[in-house]
Amino acid sequence: MVKLYNIVESRVTECVGTKENIAVYINPDEKERRYLIQQYQIDEHTLQSALDPDELSRIEIESNHVAIILKVPVNYQAEHAFEFLVSSMGMFLFEKVLIIVMAEDLPIFDSKTFARVSRLAETMLKIVSYSIFRFLEHLRVIDMVSDELGEKISTSMENTYLLNLFALEKSLVYYQNAINSNSVLIEKMKIYTQRIGFTVDDTELLDDVTIENTQCYKQAEIYSNILASMMDARVSIVNNNLNILMKKLTMITIAIMVPTFVVSAFSMNVSFPIQRHPQAFWIILGIACVAMAGFFFFFLRTKK
Repeated sequence: MVKLYNIVESRVTECVGTKENIAVYINPDEKERRYLIQQYQIDEHTLQSALDPDELSRIEIESNHVAIILKVPVNYQAEHAFEFLVSSMGMFLFEKVLIIVMAEDLPIFDSKTFARVSRLAETMLKIVSYSIFRFLEHLRVIDMVSDELGEKISTSMENTYLLNLFALEKSLVYYQNAINSNSVLIEKMKIYTQRIGFTVDDTELLDDVTIENTQCYKQAEIYSNILASMMDARVSIVNNNLNILMKKLTMITIAIMVPTFVVSAFSMNVSFPIQRHPQAFWIILGIACVAMAGFFFFFLRTKK
């Protein structure tokens, strides 16, 4: 799937039937990959890296273009089961065209980040900034979800919510690695500012992107540390809830066994003192109730 865009009046707009400045390839098939390799001389390994979720961020300077592999968060779906994933995106900057290759459709140019752009190099830099913005959004969602799961765990006796928290903790580790990988990319972009074609304004924006990415990494690190430190406490809460339930069930069982024992003792096929008494039934029932009341009194005293 291919989407074509132009930069018109300092805005990135989708175009149809005109010469594009930006081409976005979403999960390209074999035919589209062959076209990119033959038409633009894009390295096949670099193109494959743009679709590999395990690939690290990097920049490569070729004879006729600049290739960048960037880490971006994947759109969350229900089947991910509370696991937030990371994917890769490839950007290939030529003199007159910017080619973007990614595994899934991301609403890149719907963001306000692209409200004012005039050049392809600036667009590529703002895509890096957009990636940081997406990571920050997902981190906020992870924080809210972890708080909700923590509240549910306080009354839970199952491992379901704990497993969800483990998935979030795993996601934060992936995010930290991805954001750190992007930071290495940004530092290398500073080295190749002239080769990429950055202006003085772009260089200042690159400094802002560096600060934003550092803050994003710190935030992911804080969330990861908090979640990891609270996991043991939440496991203890689940175990404690289960112990309380078992204690209540044991109390109910013993409370039933005490009057049952009294009634069973008087039900044996042997002679006992009050078997011919006209109120024998009520006497035995009273003894059973007194025994049960005595048990509850003993339980409440020992509970204190």
